[in-house]
Amino acid sequence: MDVLTDRVIQLTLELLAVPSVSGDCERVLKRVESELASCGLPCTRTHKGAVIAVWEGQDNQRQRVVTAHVDTLGAVVRYIRKNGRLRLYPIGGFDWRSFEGENCTVHTLDGQEYRGTLLPDKAARHAFPPEAHNEAHTLDNVEVRLDVLTDSRESTEALGIHPGDIVSFDPRSEVTDTGFIKSRFLDDKLGAALVLTAVKVLKEKGTALPNTTHFYFSNYEEIGHGTPAIPPAAAEIAAIDIGVVSEGCSSSEHAATILSRDGIMPYDRDGVRRLKALAEAENIPYRIDAYQNYGSDASTCVRSGKDIRALCFGPAAEATHNYERTHRDSVKASLQLLEAYLLSGTGVSQPR
Repeated sequence: MDVLTDRVIQLTLELLAVPSVSGDCERVLKRVESELASCGLPCTRTHKGAVIAVWEGQDNQRQRVVTAHVDTLGAVVRYIRKNGRLRLYPIGGFDWRSFEGENCTVHTLDGQEYRGTLLPDKAARHAFPPEAHNEAHTLDNVEVRLDVLTDSRESTEALGIHPGDIVSFDPRSEVTDTGFIKSRFLDDKLGAALVLTAVKVLKEKGTALPNTTHFYFSNYEEIGHGTPAIPPAAAEIAAIDIGVVSEGCSSSEHAATILSRDGIMPYDRDGVRRLKALAEAENIPYRIDAYQNYGSDASTCVRSGKDIRALCFGPAAEATHNYERTHRDSVKASLQLLEAYLLSGTGVSQPR
């Protein structure tokens, strides 16, 4: 087994174990800061709470940003039903089917946590007619069944649960003896673990980076505004994010994915060529792919009006925004490509 790949997987599992729904990421951001501090990199926080660490390189004029997001899909309490159960409003883009039957935690404003399960209203198969078994599930017919004694709105409110409380879903992480990693929220806890591991490995080697690099761990990517605080000297941003393994896509669980375009924009053409050349020079398995229903912190950054080149690459996963799965082959390839990218120049000409 590859030791560096094992390090990425172990750190991914540790990050996955920390709930971090968009807007409620403080615990995992503190873990990220701890990892960066162990590498000797100074960290700052943006006004929105994201973590940025700077590694000064040989070229301080053409800087770059490497970003991964630590926030995940989740929900908030929309209202408390008369039976004491909870209606939810989603955070991030997902189908209710993807969390049906999943255990979850309600996080109250005063720090209490209550366990529960997301279920359709008509969950008891023996109690409802066959047509109820296949009805579409929406935010108006799924509920959180709390694992506490409550049977009314008043008894649930007495627990300190109120509308607006964050609801996180269990990741259900598992590593198989065949090399697969299965979990919710590999998008993008795996990307964050790849960036943190690459930084640590290069620091341990005493490596010098060609360009000053800002490592940006965003906390609002899943709702579309993750990286607004771009340094003025940054010429390029690379999002380390998930590839999509599905019919109609070319990505593979056994290779790194290089994005050519997403639902927002085509990525920088010269940057895609550079990543392709790096992968081929290092014999790294890769696929180039394009997606419609996708956006990254890099493409969102450009859409917001920043004058910066954008790239996106990373490991590929089956069943994105559902119960995701990748393979250690894709993790290994993505770490190798990330290291090669960090050791290469930006390819951006010096501004006049």
